Amino acid sequence: MSEPSRLPRPARRGRPARLVAAFAVLLGLVAYVTVHYVTGSKGAPRCSIGTGTNRYEFTPEQASNAATIAAVGTSRGLPERAVTIALATALQESALRNIEHGDRDSLGLFQQRPSMGWGTPEQILDPVYSSGKFYEGLEKVPGYSRLPLTVAAQKVQRSGFPQAYAKHEPDATLLSAALTGRAPAALTCTADVAEGRPGDPARVRDELVRAFGEATAPKPVTGGAAAAGANAAAATAVELAVPIRDSRASREQRGWELAQWAVARAGDLRIAEVAYGDRVWTADDSSGDWEPSRSKTPPTDGTTVLIRLAR
Repeated sequence: MSEPSRLPRPARRGRPARLVAAFAVLLGLVAYVTVHYVTGSKGAPRCSIGTGTNRYEFTPEQASNAATIAAVGTSRGLPERAVTIALATALQESALRNIEHGDRDSLGLFQQRPSMGWGTPEQILDPVYSSGKFYEGLEKVPGYSRLPLTVAAQKVQRSGFPQAYAKHEPDATLLSAALTGRAPAALTCTADVAEGRPGDPARVRDELVRAFGEATAPKPVTGGAAAAGANAAAATAVELAVPIRDSRASREQRGWELAQWAVARAGDLRIAEVAYGDRVWTADDSSGDWEPSRSKTPPTDGTTVLIRLAR
């Protein structure tokens, strides 16, 4: 009976050592958080829309794809409801990722199948093309904007799980409000463009035209208020001409649609700054928020969106 009484002793002697080790780990964690707070480290790039419990957080890749889906919808003259349906569908089918696999030969954002006539694999893996094909199908659904989202999406997708689309409607509604421009400055993102290749104005132009049409083709900034204080950075900036609509409200919505598209595509297109109206977004801001325009980036006149690329 004496042996068992000695067995717990090593555990008691080891307990202080374990406490010391745990305390050291805690100190290391505190030091790590402190350093990152003081230095303003942003961590992995991220995006979000909404506040509190009514908030959707996603990756820059997902934001880029969502922005493309929204742009293709509005460029076809479709209402925000159509964009919401498309975004909810892509959230369910691919989680807004342009994936190269799926059930049988399903591919891309909407898991469209080449064997069912949606297009070639290369076409389906082009977000602009696949979004256009979805909207093409949606436009053939009579009264789709008045149907429950699950019904409208299912008439296009013919999924084996038609009710699954409903759970994504709240997030899709947040996304569509921001990405159609109805909710100004609603999309916040962080992006790391401090190092790496410079931004390519020609690529930004191509992507804008593909998503929105020729009317949004940007022109280089050559001077004036938009480029004031930019100095050498002006050589790599592009200014986007925003089409003027019938009313100020619709013009502003278009401006915010283009501005938030640029923020969503910032990491991919190497965009360092976006300015519209009296707000500016910068990639090196650890909060990812839209801030009041600074003196070096004067407010725009409401008919242009200024995009400054990484150099």
